[in-house]
Amino acid sequence: MRPDSILTLSCPDRTGIVYRVSGLLYDHGCNILDAQQYGDEESGRFFLRVHFDRDASQPLDTVHAAMVALGEGFGMDWQLHDGRRRARLLVLVSKQGHCLNDLLFRVHSGQLKVDIAAVASNHADFAPLATSYGIPFHHLPVSAETRAVQEQQIIDLVEREKIDLVVLARYMQILSPTLCRALAGRAINIHHSFLPSFKGAQPYHQAHARGVKIIGATAHYVTEDLDEGPIIEQDVARVDHAMTPRELVRLGSDTESQVLARAVRRHVEHRILLNGHRTVVFR
Repeated sequence: MRPDSILTLSCPDRTGIVYRVSGLLYDHGCNILDAQQYGDEESGRFFLRVHFDRDASQPLDTVHAAMVALGEGFGMDWQLHDGRRRARLLVLVSKQGHCLNDLLFRVHSGQLKVDIAAVASNHADFAPLATSYGIPFHHLPVSAETRAVQEQQIIDLVEREKIDLVVLARYMQILSPTLCRALAGRAINIHHSFLPSFKGAQPYHQAHARGVKIIGATAHYVTEDLDEGPIIEQDVARVDHAMTPRELVRLGSDTESQVLARAVRRHVEHRILLNGHRTVVFR
């Protein structure tokens, strides 16, 4: 079976980009399996994702070396990924486990092709759940006085386990600017879409009290600007006057789990490219 790879890039838009990239792949014995592109008139940038395979006798390093020269000529920000490599995830959770449980099941059942290398939490509630899936659980309690030490433990865990993506699966702690910078571009958070209207505790109860008709969830990259990172995925669900706060929590939890899983899938499949504060998300 021919090994496959994924090339992603963005650069100032100009003629000849697709021609040059496809020609480079052809010259190195590669076959394009799928290609998606987008030119943004507002930013003047061009975005491309190419999934291709190659003869096993052709090292990926030769394609990489050729892309270095091409990338310099076009001012490209580009990455070349091994299509068969499974991303390694660290999942952070607090006392709400619906997103963690959903991710564990999707990975265990083969629906999400990643490896969850570890689960970490500031509470011990979900240690049995992680253990039932054979995944190491790290209890990292935190307080205002110990926050710097606890966040360094997270960074150490990321480095030791060679983590590709940190998933905040309802991890109810605000990350410091230091940790946000350490995880830039490789940490995804999930939150209810009521922000900023319903901040703080019990957002679904607040929404119920205001008589909302739509609830939802948003998955985004973590940045130093709290809950304002580039958005990856969103979804909504309709509700009505007859639903109780508990029913809103149940429906909201389902929506959060699905949105987070889709965001993780798009990231590990290298379908997301940053366009300033926005994202280009290829299907």
